[in-house]
Amino acid sequence: MQALIAITDISKVYKIGTETIYALQKIDLNIFKNEYVALMGPSGSGKSTLMNILGCLDTPTGGEYILNNNSVAKMSDNELAEVRNKEIGFVFQTFNLLPRNSTLENVALPLVYAGMQKAEREARAKEVLEQVGLGNRMQHKPNELSGGQRQRVAIARALVNKPAIILADEPTGNLDSKTSVEIMGLFEEIHKNGNTIILVTHEEDIALHAHRIVRLKDGLVESDKPNPSVITYKSRLEALG
Repeated sequence: MQALIAITDISKVYKIGTETIYALQKIDLNIFKNEYVALMGPSGSGKSTLMNILGCLDTPTGGEYILNNNSVAKMSDNELAEVRNKEIGFVFQTFNLLPRNSTLENVALPLVYAGMQKAEREARAKEVLEQVGLGNRMQHKPNELSGGQRQRVAIARALVNKPAIILADEPTGNLDSKTSVEIMGLFEEIHKNGNTIILVTHEEDIALHAHRIVRLKDGLVESDKPNPSVITYKSRLEALG
């Protein structure tokens, strides 16, 4: 079976003055279509660096990255921008929404870059906002929404281009427990719909929603195992009472 993501011997080295920092050291990792993978590790373990490389936001110092049978190193800047816009949806801890734009405009933004006509953009943005439960908040600005609603807007924006891969970096980091459970329930639904999800977290209970957990330490893969006890939205909800 062909991996959707195949990285071999990936290294990332930073030079800060006279100091050399090895953020990633010869990492091998395969991720297959419709997998749900958590990248776990303490601060400084290399998980965010790895996510930036997987998302084509950063380039490795060494090694090879094959995405969907294509070598990322051989892609032009335009091709990389297209991959980031169409093949990968990003969800960040800080939401990264435009404060002066409505929910609908924020979600439709990637479709502007994709060159889609306005009526078509709005129809698709409305569709994903309904999917994440925000059909009644389309004209609200980000400051008129709760943290959980803002994260739902960010997730809708990540889904709007129908990407194969969703990369989520600490997506519940700024949310309370109940809202975190709701957001993880949303990722569960997205996974069931066929997306590949890569979740970056340092929280064990969030990682346990994934079907496979890759643990990083000091820029190395410490372990890579299936998760035998996947936590579901339903079980978390029951635990919260």
